[in-house]
Amino acid sequence: MRRENGGRIDRGTTLRFTFDGIEYTGHPGDTLASALLANGVRQVATSVKLGRPRGIVSAGGEEPSAVVQIEAPFPEPMLPATTVELYEGLVAAGLPGQGRLATEPDPARYDAVHAHCDVLVVGAGPAGLAAARAAAGTGARVILADERSEPGGSLLGTRETITESEPDDVLGPQEVIPGAEWAAATTALLDGLPEVRVLRRTTVIGYYDDNYVVAVERRTNHRGAAAPADVARERVWRIRAKRVVLATGAHERSIAFAGNDLPGVMLAGSARAYANRYGVLPGERAVVFTANDSAYAAALDLADAGAEIAAIVDVRPAPGAACAAGARERGIEVLTGHVVTAAQGDGQVSSVLVGRLRPEAEVAVGERELAADLLLVSGGWNPVVHLFSQSGGTLRYDEALGTIVPVASRQAVEAAGAAKGVFTLTACLADGAEAGHRALEAALGTAVNERYAPPRATTETPTAPGTAFWLVPATDYGAHFVDPQRDVTVADVLRATGAGLRSVEHIKRYTTAGTAHDQGKTSGLLTTAVVAHALGASVGELGSTTFRAPYAPVSFAALAGRDRGGLHDPVRVTALHEWHVANGALFENVGQWKRPWYYPREGEDMEAAVLRECAAAREGVAAMDASTLGKIDVIGPDAAELLDRLYTNLMSSLAVGAIRYGVMCRPDGMVFDDGTVIRLSEDHFLVTTTTGNAAAVLDWMEEWLQTEWPTLRVHCTSVTEQWATVALVGPGSREVLAGLTPDLAVSAADFPFMTWREAEVAGLPARVCRISFSGELAYEINVTSWDGLRLWTAIMDTGLVTPYGTETMHVLRAEKGYPIVGQDTDGTVTPQDLGMAWVVSKKKPDFVGKRSFARADTARADRKQLVGLLPEDPAFLLPEGAHLVAGAELPEPPVPTLGHVTSSYRSAALGRTFALALVSGGQGRAGERLYAPVGGVLVPVTVTSHVLYDPEGARRDG
Repeated sequence: MRRENGGRIDRGTTLRFTFDGIEYTGHPGDTLASALLANGVRQVATSVKLGRPRGIVSAGGEEPSAVVQIEAPFPEPMLPATTVELYEGLVAAGLPGQGRLATEPDPARYDAVHAHCDVLVVGAGPAGLAAARAAAGTGARVILADERSEPGGSLLGTRETITESEPDDVLGPQEVIPGAEWAAATTALLDGLPEVRVLRRTTVIGYYDDNYVVAVERRTNHRGAAAPADVARERVWRIRAKRVVLATGAHERSIAFAGNDLPGVMLAGSARAYANRYGVLPGERAVVFTANDSAYAAALDLADAGAEIAAIVDVRPAPGAACAAGARERGIEVLTGHVVTAAQGDGQVSSVLVGRLRPEAEVAVGERELAADLLLVSGGWNPVVHLFSQSGGTLRYDEALGTIVPVASRQAVEAAGAAKGVFTLTACLADGAEAGHRALEAALGTAVNERYAPPRATTETPTAPGTAFWLVPATDYGAHFVDPQRDVTVADVLRATGAGLRSVEHIKRYTTAGTAHDQGKTSGLLTTAVVAHALGASVGELGSTTFRAPYAPVSFAALAGRDRGGLHDPVRVTALHEWHVANGALFENVGQWKRPWYYPREGEDMEAAVLRECAAAREGVAAMDASTLGKIDVIGPDAAELLDRLYTNLMSSLAVGAIRYGVMCRPDGMVFDDGTVIRLSEDHFLVTTTTGNAAAVLDWMEEWLQTEWPTLRVHCTSVTEQWATVALVGPGSREVLAGLTPDLAVSAADFPFMTWREAEVAGLPARVCRISFSGELAYEINVTSWDGLRLWTAIMDTGLVTPYGTETMHVLRAEKGYPIVGQDTDGTVTPQDLGMAWVVSKKKPDFVGKRSFARADTARADRKQLVGLLPEDPAFLLPEGAHLVAGAELPEPPVPTLGHVTSSYRSAALGRTFALALVSGGQGRAGERLYAPVGGVLVPVTVTSHVLYDPEGARRDG
């Protein structure tokens, strides 16, 4: 219920929201969880396997039970109700442990930012604020990231006050203010410093090598339908920090006892936060079950807020004297040496069973029943070491604290405050300030004499040591839950150990404990302790399970950012695209490019148009937009050496002004890509690649340079879009080129095959290459993209040239037996399989894939090899992908196949159909008849050479 006063909510404004179809009200500053508790809603969800009711357990991101689905303004599943900020018009529903994805596209924007800083502080509780304050104001760049809407951490949920030991910009000398006010004033000071960035609602989800940290900022989630459309809903921050301070705090943990999953069972510190931060009493009559003194502060705060505390059940022989005195002053019964044996109730807590804990007894004795609608539990506190562990940090179990604490990391990071097991306020403030100062000096590389003197707690209640208490003994552990979100009980863990499992990692997977949305934030160490109990081992011996990124669930939309839709897979067009559209080209998608497929004239279908374009290329002159071919500048003193290592043939012997065809292989010897290498100067090469593989080849080059050969002095740069390329093809191409560039000597003797020249073509500076992918006399004319359309128009204006598209290009190259990587290869094909043994150098000492050519497997006679196929019916067009078999009749399945058709076309030059295929032992099968099962019919085909047109290459030079 809502208290009449108190809390950090805006009581002057009312927000309407709907949960499970019922309308409620709350206030700005509420979370969905606090607003539900204020309205008396106890059950929020049901469990995933058992269908048991689930309530609100915590007040933060560690929430293991109260998982909801946001329905409006946009569906979002599996959100802890404790992290959903209330807004007008919120519509949500409880979940049975599983969410529902949205059926419509997310209309919101998402983006990403890269940031660098000297000091990154994660967590804006007392230690984090002190650390950021110590590092700020010195000129150092500081980022403070906190997952909540308001910095302050635990100070926002307690009544602790702070006294400044020295006057500063926040407090005067000896001034006493509430901790929450100090946090607000310190945050305002940091906000005002130009070199400091305070990131609210920002969860750091991953810690990677070289102090690379990833965080997600929720920018407009809390605005609901009022969120501005032009502001990203969530933003991914990719932060590179010189030093990192992890002030991530600690999570309170539960204790395993019967019925500990019932709505109304809550962590004590969280109930305290609801009372103080949100002005909400989670119940009217409470029992407190604890193994440490921190729960006494929660009990006293709730009692002062109006709740009745039926009893404090303490497993220890005695609490701290001050804690006991506070309870006595308020008339609260303290039952030392007792445990809660069960929480009872129909759908929620209505009573609690309490018994005396005796070491000699297997179960608690002398049970009594206490009426209560709220049971507050505190089994101890676990430092949030997730990010520290992800950084490569080591952990150890601290017997005195009864928890896991950080030790050391291989990265420039340290934990501070509760994150390293420092749990008193004064000590947290001091530890955070020291950590911030150390990080500052390390980041700047120099001593900083001016030190920030942190404040201290006005009063620090002396405490008695806590005890690590995990499990209330019982004869039946079927209702003792260790992970309520996964419905995992102590009985499940005992079943795992009984099956012989000993590793906590194996038991985690066997039981699924710790694998839900919360990743075991409250259940992980409890599970380990139960395993230790079952095995008779210590928690320290077993250790913890691995802490992996992300620390908290992240939406795929946030990870994708703007990299979706057209920005994920953009449509790329060449500089000539407008002309192609205007002249009726039909397009095909090649990678991300829109390439002209063919140019149909009136009344022509695709077959007629392609036959006409092929005839023009073979008999006259034709032109194709080849701008999409990948182009990579390879520059540097070691450029030739790099290319020698990547290509199967020698590139360092290439003369300036010359061009060489080359093949790249993977380490397994299989063809990866092919293209040409053009030597522009002694240390400058231009590499061309297939259109679809351009990015992959550049990535391949960079991978070898950065990981295997970092000493090579080479830079690789994509220049694909900087050049427009026109392939001028056919017997008449020399005359057309001569007319466009009268100053260039174009005879076969002056301009031989596989060389290049600089010239002005149609008045435009150009690089002209004698390259042919058709077998005809051909040139590739390269100009800047800005000049591409002018060049193309000038060529077409001659009236002699027919434009052709990719389908014609495929027919022309297939007639000559030129393979397309990715179409005529499938990742299992070597250059030798393609009939290109000549492209594999026998002189080079090494290249990528060379060793694999010595393997017996790559020399097998039955390897699939590239061949040509001629259907017995010259008009029959084999479907690409058709299988090939040896016999005229199919045997019973499974049917052994010899290979498959990779390319199939109708040829104007051959006057018939033909195909290319990969066939087992194909190079030795010339003249053999094979069969292709097509539509229930076995189509006979004859194996022939893969070079079907002009095998002598006589047409290449015109």
